[in-house]
Formats: sequence, C-alpha cells, structure tokens
Amino acid sequence: MKRNRSSLAVTVLVSLLGVGACSSPDDAGPDRLRVAVIGSSPHDPRAFTQGLEVVDGVRYESTGMWGVSSARAADQRTGAETARVELPAQLFGEGMTRAGAIVWQLTWKNEIAIARDPVTLAETGRVGYSGEGWGLCAQPDRLVMSDGTPTLTFRDPVTFAETGSVTLSGYRNPKPNELDCAPDGTVYANNYQTDDILRIDPDTGRVTGVIDASGLLTDDERAGTDVLNGIANLPGTDHFLLTGKYWPRLFEVRFVPK
Repeated sequence: MKRNRSSLAVTVLVSLLGVGACSSPDDAGPDRLRVAVIGSSPHDPRAFTQGLEVVDGVRYESTGMWGVSSARAADQRTGAETARVELPAQLFGEGMTRAGAIVWQLTWKNEIAIARDPVTLAETGRVGYSGEGWGLCAQPDRLVMSDGTPTLTFRDPVTFAETGSVTLSGYRNPKPNELDCAPDGTVYANNYQTDDILRIDPDTGRVTGVIDASGLLTDDERAGTDVLNGIANLPGTDHFLLTGKYWPRLFEVRFVPK
C-alpha cells in the first residue's frame, strides 16, 4: 500500500511538471491596461463618429447616420476645420483612413468605398466591396478593414482589392469597430458596444491587450451619447485620441498597466 501511494505521488508530480512544460505565455491571456487621460478638447456632439485618424498634422474624421454623414479634416494643433464634405443622403459613412495620396471612406451597407483627395476631401473615385463596412486603417503596404465580425480583411491601398484576412482570437466575442494602425504594426480596435479597446497582432489575429476606456465622460456628459468609437495614434508619440458617437469631448490619452 505504501509503495502504491509513492507511485501515485510520482505520477502526479510528473503530470504537473508536464502541464508546466506545455504552458506558454499566451495562456495568461491578453495584457490588461487602462487609459490615463492627458487632456481633452471640445468635440462636435452632433458627430456620429465612425473613423478618426491623424496624418501629417491633419485630423481626419468620418461621421455616419442617414442623410447627415460626412468626411471632415481639421488642423490637429488648433482644431480648426479645413475641409468638410457631406455624403449623399443614401450613403451611411463609416471608417476612414489616409493611404498616401488617397483618403478612403467606407460606407456601412452600401458596399461602396469612396476615394477622396487628402486636402479637399473631394471624391475622386468609388470601388465596390462585399459585406458591411465598419472600421479602416492603413499600414505601409495594406489597408486593414473591419466588418462587424471577428474577421479583419486586408486590402490593397491603391485598388482596394482584397488581399487576405485574419480571424481574431484570445478575446471572447470580439466585434472590432473603428480601427487604428499604430507605427509598430499593431492594430487597435474599439470593441463595439463596450468600453474595451483591443490591441491586435494583425499577422496572427491574436488579441494581445485589452484597454479599459470606461469613465472618460461624466454621467451628465454621457447622457444622450452613444458608444465609444474613434481612436487615433498621435504620430511620433505613444499618445492616442479617443472619442465616441455624439461625444462632446475628444480625449488625449496614454495606455498604462491596469
């Protein structure tokens, strides 16, 4: 009996060591972070923000809703608007990004991507695609697009042709909405209907971090607003701009350990 108990103890120890040997850093799940607010500025409370990006000192913003969708550009330093174009009433604006000499703007259910001049935002062309358009951001050699599912689609930055896709993992029920392509290759996504921002490795689809962005607005400010949506890295820094649909403020933040 004593011999049997000893054998059992050895077996259990070996099993535990085996489990440890098979473990990987990914088993711990994504990093948990929060936002640290650096400052804020006024934001148009009538803007149903769908896309936000800063390139070469210009802040680009796409807004949605039937009959009032728009593409906007502003001086990031002063906040002064430099261009605005209203979409036709039948088009619902969604994500927007600048890729070189083209500003691409998605539409929600119209299956149309609009190419725009980066200065005037005048329409220069249209391309069709299948499915819904949600978020969009630009990496050096490709666009990254979300469509309300756990899948991100890659597209050619000039032709908008689909070049590949990846499915997200490591986070329960991901619904990536507005996207930001950071300089280090990471993609950040507002997770729809939550205050979570997902940090994503776009090559693997792995969610490597979850940022808690709750509590940015006061209870009074939150009344009448919609979800957090709008994320843009400030070039040359580790700071980001955050806002939401119908939000009265635009926040400058850093992501720090929770």
